[in-house]
Amino acid sequence: MPPGRTMAERLLLTGASGFVGRQLLGPLAARGFELHAVARRPGAGLGPGVDAGVDAGAAHWHAVDLRDEGMVRALLRDIRPGLLLHAAWEVTPGRFWTAPENADWLRLSLALGEQFVAQGGRRLLGLGSCAEYDWDGEGVSPWAETRRLVPATPYGQAKAALAAGWAALGERQGVSVAWARLFHLFGAGEAAARLVPSVLRALRRGEPVEIGSGRPVRDFTDTAAIGRALAALAALAASPVTGPVNVASGAPVTIRALVERLGRLAGRPELLRLGALPDRPGEPPAMVAAVGRLRREVGWTERPCLARDLARLVADEAPVAG
Repeated sequence: MPPGRTMAERLLLTGASGFVGRQLLGPLAARGFELHAVARRPGAGLGPGVDAGVDAGAAHWHAVDLRDEGMVRALLRDIRPGLLLHAAWEVTPGRFWTAPENADWLRLSLALGEQFVAQGGRRLLGLGSCAEYDWDGEGVSPWAETRRLVPATPYGQAKAALAAGWAALGERQGVSVAWARLFHLFGAGEAAARLVPSVLRALRRGEPVEIGSGRPVRDFTDTAAIGRALAALAALAASPVTGPVNVASGAPVTIRALVERLGRLAGRPELLRLGALPDRPGEPPAMVAAVGRLRREVGWTERPCLARDLARLVADEAPVAG
């Protein structure tokens, strides 16, 4: 059993078959949790998107639609988890920033937290976003957890409102609440419309890849590493870290450098068309996480390597010849 924990704690993971959630299964199981995983279709699509060595059978799977409050209430009553890691949300590429479902997920997530605490839950860990921060504030990077919150999108607004609501719930009920703010992600099982898979798909088809200037600086991390970091944060039940924690690599990279590396890895750098498209208006010049809390307080000292992780992703997802 890991240090600081003397018995298997019951943890409920929502969004367990999602892009981030599926990468939590192995790390949480490895830390000795009695893991209960929630998905509308349990185990759906786990194969190509799960970190190496994960046994999805290590979790107790529950087919629950979180939009059905009756189903949620019955689940919490039946399993009475001590910890809740809420990874479910509407994240359809191209629409989640402004989707009206953000308001629905805010409402049901607030209710989920209340019901969890009512059934004896002791610690909540929610997944937030760099979209909660002020994109126009002074200073380019890194962004600390103390940065002003002025979300520019309905998605960021809903996440920030949930963080505030859960923090108030924690104060009112005396439970521990932590909020993990994720930055830019890539990894196995990623939706085809997102940056990394869309660029790779075009390169492999021999199609030109048109992008903007590539000057914006971002903080990209493989979801496999994010899963391990979140599991470390979830495991701090004996002396928990509370409040917002940036969960990211803390390493800046320009979009240009990222795309050029993909071009080299795919063997088709000549297909890249940098500057062919205008940059999106209002795009922050830099979005990079300050990860001091993650390193010092959570104790997660792993250093994700973008070059290595991209190379592994490209190799793992390479078309099979013949």
